[in-house]
Amino acid sequence: MSEWRPHSGPLAAEQLGDRNGTRLTFVHGFTQTRNSWKPIAERFAAQGFLVTVVDLPGHGESAHVRADLRRTADMLAAVCGTGIYVGYSLGGRACLHAAVMYPHLVTSLVTIGANPGIDDDGDRAERRLADDALAAHLYDIGLEAFLREWTTLPLFGRYQPTAEDFADRMTNTVDGLATSLRLAGSGAQGSLWPRLRELNIPVLALAGELDPKFAAIADQIADAVPNGRARLIPAAAHAAHLQQQEATVALI
Repeated sequence: MSEWRPHSGPLAAEQLGDRNGTRLTFVHGFTQTRNSWKPIAERFAAQGFLVTVVDLPGHGESAHVRADLRRTADMLAAVCGTGIYVGYSLGGRACLHAAVMYPHLVTSLVTIGANPGIDDDGDRAERRLADDALAAHLYDIGLEAFLREWTTLPLFGRYQPTAEDFADRMTNTVDGLATSLRLAGSGAQGSLWPRLRELNIPVLALAGELDPKFAAIADQIADAVPNGRARLIPAAAHAAHLQQQEATVALI
């Protein structure tokens, strides 16, 4: 297989595969970078897809970029163009925004552990305060200690980052991640639930079977869109694509 090649645009990105193939974009979660998707993306490049992996604002080589989710969707559309979008957690929320804002570009959508938004204004305000406090905590304890706390949250079950995974997360910056929390955290995001009915594309909402909150949200997403399905990834918690790569590839 050929080497990953840089792909120009407002966000750092790389591409692999047939330039004439169907486009398939993979978007990472909070504290990760585009490298987290490469093992899965390479599987699809080998099948003839043109795959793109991208660093979200505040992450990786896009650490200097500052953007809320609407602006992030603008940049994703500019970088990745027409095709299938796959997003995990924060990346799933970004892809949902892209699908709503650019329905002519997103031909199909896959989300993993993603929430279209918090409907209740009071709950959303509380979450924003929590995201701000988490950003302040990140400044207080530094990047490495924060990542060790983050990756051992109960949300992720028994997932333990590999040395390679942790080293990749360490390429992030305190400023970048803190800004991502404040601008693109769930508390800062408006609710997309009322707009899901506009998505006239196939939507596959995935979640780990050991992630009950997001499993329920996946069902709700599938019910809300005209052509939606929800599936559970066996023996996986929130970071299901990292815990169960083979099952994730098969479902996508």
